[in-house]
Amino acid sequence: MQSIRSLIRDVADFPKPGIVFRDITPLLADAGGFARCIDALAEPWQGSGVQAVCGIESRGFIFGAALAQKLHAGFVPLRKPGKLPPPLVSVDYQLEYGSDRLQARSDALRPGERALIVDDVLATGGTLDAARSLVERLGGELVGASVLIELADLGGRARWQGPARLHALLSY
Repeated sequence: MQSIRSLIRDVADFPKPGIVFRDITPLLADAGGFARCIDALAEPWQGSGVQAVCGIESRGFIFGAALAQKLHAGFVPLRKPGKLPPPLVSVDYQLEYGSDRLQARSDALRPGERALIVDDVLATGGTLDAARSLVERLGGELVGASVLIELADLGGRARWQGPARLHALLSY
């Protein structure tokens, strides 16, 4: 994991003072590092029968699509409003300063299809929890979720509900 962690750049005071931003662009630019990252994200789910990987907009698309290929599964984009044609299923959720919505096509998952949720960062857990709700509303069977980075001090893991596993590759 250290080789992957070394490709994530800390940017102090971005996007505002007091925040340390974890910049994943060096990891994405390094072919070998990105391949190791996808292998490590896929490892806990090998043999679990994942049929669909649901990537959260937007950086979750990067990891989710590659992970879907690695797991021989389909890819389902979980999008912000106005990005997908109807018919849609939507879930509203609260952010620290406001609210947002995730959407997917109403036919994105077949009933009982085994789904894995993927995103780049787990912070306070609101977005990941909304994605879990969306997969359930679509009729999918949630296998679990994988994130590249967990910001442990923000407590997002506590919002993860149910028996499905939550896997974080790196914790800060």
